[in-house]
Amino acid sequence: MSALETVHNYYERPVFNFIQENYRNSGLTDNQLADMACIALNRIAPRYIRHDIDMSFYMSGQEHLEIQARIEKAVKKAFKKVKKLDGIEDDADQDMD
Repeated sequence: MSALETVHNYYERPVFNFIQENYRNSGLTDNQLADMACIALNRIAPRYIRHDIDMSFYMSGQEHLEIQARIEKAVKKAFKKVKKLDGIEDDADQDMD
């Protein structure tokens, strides 16, 4: 693996994990979950790093909380968008906006 291959967006793994932990049983397909990840990641400014541990080590507890909140908000909006685009939005979802 070259050094260039270690560069990635820090938010990818936390977004994927949040979706897996909270939306795996939501009734969406794997493709819809992947679409959610793309939509959510596009809502968060990327933060490119080489090693996740470096990012975690230098962040304060407050920064960790802010990142988690940013991820949750982006994923929730992505969930609504995927449901709406795929025609599975119901009246309860519309009230949440």
